[in-house]
Amino acid sequence: MPYLNPRELTGKLIAIEGTDGVGRSTHLDWLQQWLEVQGYGVVTTGWTRSALVSKTIEEAKQGNFIDHRSFSLLYATDFADRMENLIVPALRSGFIVLADRYIYTAFARDYVRSGDRQWIRDVFGFALVPDLVCYLRIDVETLTLRVLESKGMNYWESGLDLRLGADLYDSFRKYQTLLIEEFDRMAEEFGFQILDARRPPDEIQEALRVKIEPILTVSPKTRESLIAQTGNKRHSG
Repeated sequence: MPYLNPRELTGKLIAIEGTDGVGRSTHLDWLQQWLEVQGYGVVTTGWTRSALVSKTIEEAKQGNFIDHRSFSLLYATDFADRMENLIVPALRSGFIVLADRYIYTAFARDYVRSGDRQWIRDVFGFALVPDLVCYLRIDVETLTLRVLESKGMNYWESGLDLRLGADLYDSFRKYQTLLIEEFDRMAEEFGFQILDARRPPDEIQEALRVKIEPILTVSPKTRESLIAQTGNKRHSG
């Protein structure tokens, strides 16, 4: 978004990343309450919440036949609409934006399906660099138990379109293992703050707040520097 002046974006963009079932939504709700009590204006956002295309994504996924490029482009459209009409205006107004997943989820999902990291990164090249990315990391054994005890497994979260396993359970474990491996790799590349999602929820929440508090005082000039560094890294890579 070359027309944006990072100095105008006085708010903070904080992303909570991780695979399915690690508790992102719960922690975002708690973080919003915590920040609002301190007097901050908070806006939350997440995948498939765009008024423009969210219904289309849900309808496409119900058919279980969409190819991986179309899958990624639909989510990119959803993200672009939210970036333009929610995230940027909120940051310009000084709000804290809490994102339930960010572009890194798209990176991981597309790479696991295509084996190509560059294409999806070019698609999302317009995205703002977050002030902070907190990665709720979990192992596949713990994740599998959590999902079985709660909402259960579905077609897309199990990567059935990839034909990785003989059944839903087997495919889920293999697909989520691949996602975790890619998230771990990106955590090092992009400097995620890693938190152990196996810990009790109150301990995870406390750790998130410890990570977030220093970010609340980062200046817009620092954001401009981060964007420049990421842009240089993208072009040199």
